[in-house]
Amino acid sequence: MAARAEGLRLLFLWASLGAGILGQGTVHTNTPFLREEEHKQVTLSCIYSGFQNPNVVWKFGQGGNSVLVCYNNKITAPYEQRVTFSAAGITFKSVTRKDNGTYVCMVSDPTGASYAEATIYLTVLVPPAKPRISVPSSATIGRRVVLTCSEDEGSPPSEYQWLRDGLPVPPDPKSSRIFSNSSYTMNLNTGELIFDPLSASDSGEYSCRAQNGVGLPQQSNPMRMEATELNVGGIVAAVIVSLILLGLLAFGVWFAYSRGYFNRTKKESSGKKVIYSQPSARSDGEFKQTSSFLV
Repeated sequence: MAARAEGLRLLFLWASLGAGILGQGTVHTNTPFLREEEHKQVTLSCIYSGFQNPNVVWKFGQGGNSVLVCYNNKITAPYEQRVTFSAAGITFKSVTRKDNGTYVCMVSDPTGASYAEATIYLTVLVPPAKPRISVPSSATIGRRVVLTCSEDEGSPPSEYQWLRDGLPVPPDPKSSRIFSNSSYTMNLNTGELIFDPLSASDSGEYSCRAQNGVGLPQQSNPMRMEATELNVGGIVAAVIVSLILLGLLAFGVWFAYSRGYFNRTKKESSGKKVIYSQPSARSDGEFKQTSSFLV
């Protein structure tokens, strides 16, 4: 029993020595998810311990790309006019929407024996701009019709709400008596309102509202869409006119052939034709001619 206790004590001592040799430093942050308004001062905290002469590196990632904000306790050139470094973290004098993204504080010993990191997600708050919409002035009943709404200023990204004649379009048309005859899908994130198919009751004045929880919601100018019946009479008239034109074309081709305009004629040669005739036998006293030529 004593031997087992002594073995456990030695194992614990060995583990403790190993941890000391490896230098098990720790890193954490008080602001893992940080939201701040644009143009305000922001500090990203990074608290660490257990490092000898720590080297601190800050990395910023956005959209799959990453850049260094701080390297070996010094702010890099692209950020040196906007950011300051301290043992407690980095401070932006004024953040913009371009600073949205993920920040990683990485701390290590000069020998690389110990390393740890902490991650911070920064969202710079910007109210939405007035959204832009695309609405056809007229669309055919029974067809698929897409209405779009977007704006590029808001941070975080806006959600979109469509309105028809001033009334909010519900996500499910069957949930409202006013929209129950419609068949559509609405994407709050992309701003698309898709009618498939369009019905006569979908005529109206459409507008779109953008909101992201920052500032006041913004609404687009309204645009009217008329749902119209398929113009069967116009299609029939177009078909008849096309058939008449084809008939006239066929008659013209037949007439040209009947008059021989398309027959190939042989060109007569402009030179003289020579016909050779074999001479008959003559006496020696007659005029001798070995051959005759008829022109």
